Amino acid sequence: MKRSSIAVSALIVSVALVALTGLASAERRSFRTHLSGAEEVPARETLAQGQAIFQLSDDGTALGYKLIVANIENVFAAHIHCGAVGVNGPVGVNLFIGAPGGGRVDGPIAGGTITAPNPGNACGWVTLGDVLAAIEAGNTYVNVHTNDGVDPPNTGPGDFPGGEIRGQIG
Repeated sequence: MKRSSIAVSALIVSVALVALTGLASAERRSFRTHLSGAEEVPARETLAQGQAIFQLSDDGTALGYKLIVANIENVFAAHIHCGAVGVNGPVGVNLFIGAPGGGRVDGPIAGGTITAPNPGNACGWVTLGDVLAAIEAGNTYVNVHTNDGVDPPNTGPGDFPGGEIRGQIG
């Protein structure tokens, strides 16, 4: 099992590097982050990890994204949150919404285009420009939430509804 975890982790890093190379060669503004349990607040003991890759369109009106994960179970949500390093903050943009208890996931879980933040978000973001300003200021992070659908919460990997892996967007 440990070998397969290492192999999947290596695959994620390779895919992310290829994607980032393509983003850079397209001369578009790109942002990325590596997600791990160590970055969560509080830190989580988990083998799960991920990559979030963002690319701003040439005209600055859309932010494309891809979210890739490995060694994680029961993913039910992923978001961009407002918050500095080490600080938990509210959700600003939904990246993925699913159902608890979904089992193991290795690979892409979400991708698409962001043109505006969630309406009425508690970050105070109204436009994509607000989201980009927060990203450039270092005040955003992506996290992936897990839930096995069985009480109590926070029983270990695959059951961290507040977030199992996190990474500051840079």
